Amino acid sequence: MARETKAARLARMHEEYRILCDEIPAPRCALHFSNPLELLVATVLSAQTTDKRVNSVTGELFRRYPTPEDYANANIEDIESIIRTLGFYHAKAGHLIGLGQALSERFGSVVPRTMEELVTLPGVGRKTANVVLGNAFGIPGFPVDTHVMRVTGRLRWRSDWRIRRSDPVKVEKEICACFPPEEWTDLSHRLILFGRATCHARKPDCADCPLAGTCPSFAVA
Repeated sequence: MARETKAARLARMHEEYRILCDEIPAPRCALHFSNPLELLVATVLSAQTTDKRVNSVTGELFRRYPTPEDYANANIEDIESIIRTLGFYHAKAGHLIGLGQALSERFGSVVPRTMEELVTLPGVGRKTANVVLGNAFGIPGFPVDTHVMRVTGRLRWRSDWRIRRSDPVKVEKEICACFPPEEWTDLSHRLILFGRATCHARKPDCADCPLAGTCPSFAVA
């Protein structure tokens, strides 16, 4: 396609997002949770695995460990036995114990509500913190996962779309600058759901894609 101006790209981004809003009117976090601690734990467990697989183990985990103190005092082998089907379960079990200790000792057993505090917790990076902020507290957050990276790259929503392994923090800042904060959480959800359902990693379903009319990657193909 011809070289696109920044203004034209921004206009296209908003039109494509409008279409995604029509296609996915009520996006929501796929992880099962009933409180901020459960979402924090589930998101830590979701690294390098699917939300569906996480949901298959968190029911028992949440029943047995309902408080930060429960995690802090847990036997690591007991946690491992529950989450064994997940990838990197040894490290994740250690993160959960460390998480419980940190929440108990430094935050009064309450999940903090700021990015700066959340990322000090074991196993918690910006993506996890943004998931918790946006879905547990309603505080604008834009989690950047592999789906978001792939879709924003193919749509050329970001300036470094040619780079396969871009910096997630840079992507977060660039995309967030183009949308109002109140849209960030749902924007991330829609991009993730669109990536899972249509814009697949290996073989995107371009024939049935609602964005085929404007997608630069479709035009090139």
